[in-house]
Amino acid sequence: MSNRKNWILSIIGVVIVGAFLFPVYWMIITAFKTQTEIFQTPPTFFPKEFQLDSFITVIQGDVGQYFLNSVIISSLATILVLVLSVPSAYGLARFRIKGVQSMLLVYLVTQMLPATVVLTPLFIVFNNLGLLNTYIAPVLATATLGVPFSVLLLRTFFIGIPKELEEAAKIDGCGRLRAFLQVIVPISLPSIVVCGAISFFFAWGDLIFSITFNRNQDLWPLTAGIFNAVGRYGIEWNNLMAFTTISVLPVIIIFVLLQKHLVEGLVSGSVK
Repeated sequence: MSNRKNWILSIIGVVIVGAFLFPVYWMIITAFKTQTEIFQTPPTFFPKEFQLDSFITVIQGDVGQYFLNSVIISSLATILVLVLSVPSAYGLARFRIKGVQSMLLVYLVTQMLPATVVLTPLFIVFNNLGLLNTYIAPVLATATLGVPFSVLLLRTFFIGIPKELEEAAKIDGCGRLRAFLQVIVPISLPSIVVCGAISFFFAWGDLIFSITFNRNQDLWPLTAGIFNAVGRYGIEWNNLMAFTTISVLPVIIIFVLLQKHLVEGLVSGSVK
């Protein structure tokens, strides 16, 4: 009976995973199809003949500049999120700060707000500071949503770290800052990697901030390039799917490389 239940649960799990992954599969195979085969009835679930013309067309276009912009924006936003959230979460976890519960409530509320709510205020602020049409505007905008999430996650982890570790480091001659950098940060590395990866993925997939704060298309990331390609090519689906496939490859590669750290960070945070 137990084996039968496991088989049923496994089949259900495979079906659910397949349902979620099917759009990704369809996106990839569409990139290798010809425009005629895409509209063929009934549809083909595997290309009759692979063609790379759509990838060549996209690569010969502006995808290189879009890709570079995405790397710059996502990397800077991730670094900013970690630099601000790691010490902030540690301070909220270790020090008695008046009004900390209200501060955490504000952080939590910011996670419930859609990006469109903060779009207009940020536009006004960036316009007054002269930050429009620069990399800085989308970096700061994505970081404003990434920092609260990272602080909430890391604070929970820091609370679970025994204070005796820091006290032992102080006995060995370490100050608080040195103990934080040499003891707490290495222990917390899996959770920090989780926060960094999520911040990177969020910045990589951002569209609304980039096209709102940057009118200069030379500064647009891949998501904005895909948005622009819809009108430019009159929705040539194989070119568009090739563009999209290229844009998601870095995310997949990063997830595969950091999978061990991501799982370890999430599990350790839940245990703590």
